[in-house]
Amino acid sequence: MADSAIRRKLVALLALRLVSSTLLLGTAVFIQLRATPSLPPSPLYALIGWTFALSAAYAITLRLAERHRWLIDLQLALDALTVSAFVWMTGGIASYFSSLYVLPIIAASTLQHRRGAMLVATFSLVLYVGLVMLQYSDLAWQPWTIWAPGQPVVLPSNEVARYTVAINALGFLGVALLSGSLAERVRRADLQLADASTAIADLQAFNQHVIDSLTMGLVTTDLSGRVLTFNRAAEAITGHPAQAVIGTGILDVLQLPADFAAGLDTGFQAPGSRRADFRYRRAGGPPEIDLGLSATHLVTSSGRSGLLFTFQDVTMLKKLERDALVQQRLAAVGEMAAGLAHEIRNPLASMSGSIQILRDDLQLSDEQAQLMDIVLRESERLNQTIRSFLAYARPQRFSITRIDLWPILQDAALLLRNSAEVRDHHRVDVDPQGAPVWCDADEGQVRQIVWNLATNGLRAMPRGGRLRLAARQAGTPPDLAALMVQDEGVGIPEDELDAIFQPFHGSFSKGSGLGMAIVHRIVSDYGGEIKVTSQPGAGTTVEVLLPARAAGSA
Repeated sequence: MADSAIRRKLVALLALRLVSSTLLLGTAVFIQLRATPSLPPSPLYALIGWTFALSAAYAITLRLAERHRWLIDLQLALDALTVSAFVWMTGGIASYFSSLYVLPIIAASTLQHRRGAMLVATFSLVLYVGLVMLQYSDLAWQPWTIWAPGQPVVLPSNEVARYTVAINALGFLGVALLSGSLAERVRRADLQLADASTAIADLQAFNQHVIDSLTMGLVTTDLSGRVLTFNRAAEAITGHPAQAVIGTGILDVLQLPADFAAGLDTGFQAPGSRRADFRYRRAGGPPEIDLGLSATHLVTSSGRSGLLFTFQDVTMLKKLERDALVQQRLAAVGEMAAGLAHEIRNPLASMSGSIQILRDDLQLSDEQAQLMDIVLRESERLNQTIRSFLAYARPQRFSITRIDLWPILQDAALLLRNSAEVRDHHRVDVDPQGAPVWCDADEGQVRQIVWNLATNGLRAMPRGGRLRLAARQAGTPPDLAALMVQDEGVGIPEDELDAIFQPFHGSFSKGSGLGMAIVHRIVSDYGGEIKVTSQPGAGTTVEVLLPARAAGSA
């Protein structure tokens, strides 16, 4: 950047040098030709050629001068020599053009600042003093002027010559000091301005990064409601690109409700902010979202200059709020149902016991005995349903220990093979045991998970099939313990997968319909996850993922 600035100055100096030398030397030639048209070519023509030759050399070495600063000093020194030659040809000490020395001095201050100005001023003073001393020497060759070609110059007295030299010396040095100081101040001001510009640019970039990094939409408008800024989050939420909305009305962009917009029109005199939640139609993606928006005055040093809007997509938050309300209502209903089930259980046990005693003590006909058996059987089934419901609604306290899942699967397979659920065409297999699969959990609850899933798998295979149990470490890193139950049964339709964990959703003739709900409740309490994949007619795979380490354990 600094080299390009030097180059621009060198180009400007080259142009100025060509213009000034052309004017001065051209004028001198014109005057000389008018005074003596038949005068043969004089050294003035050689000076013109010398000047243009130097300009050509300067132009050729322009790129080199950017890297080698001594070439700039050489250019300025040659300019001072050229001025000295012109002053000599126009009368030396009697020349009207001795003030031309200030041009290379000023040029030096522009290019090399105070140091360059003082060097060129000193060199110019040496040349001028040498020129005057040569003029007052006894040499036969004396300068002439364009005003009287061929005639020697009438020299002033020695006192006047010394005075003239002193005045010019003070002028050269004074111009050097003044122009050098001004150049230094300009240079420092340029550096400060560059630093300030860089700092402002960095601050603007930082502010823009902060605004674009916000997860909420941020929009500013002028006093008439036209959009001035529109950050990235606003683009993502609304689906509108910033270029399309800058300059448009905020009411149309954000689809503000009529009552809220009316409040903005009258709210310029009111402090604070306004808040609104409303449905918003996006330009793309989901057709509608819930938008939570706040509007406040945009206040600058000159006062209120517009409005500031911040907003977020609160669709998921609204859904969670609605789900929380539903869960609260369901929890209240569940507590009431659990209490009611508990109250039913006691008289049911009394009734069942009384009927059992009557059946044993009374002489009953076969039909009466059959009716008594039906009552007792249905009472037991109802009692089992109540017991399962209470287990789902009020899970037992559990004691977390470090357990290996493989022994639990082996025990469950052994019990299943000897249970009433298994028929001759069923096969219960456990994958070959590998490395231990450790998990922090209550062993009884894990056994209940395996048993409920396995019995469901057996019931899903009324015509027989293979039930497979397996365990493994899961996650990256492996921070999960996974157990899998796979059957070859009837499968589950895709539209029913989300409902299998709902209470009393059982599709088998046996059971209470609470087995999968109890499994989901236990896994949720551990912060785990259940993955179900199924294909109707081909079977179902249920994978339970539990944290390998309990929360807070090392």
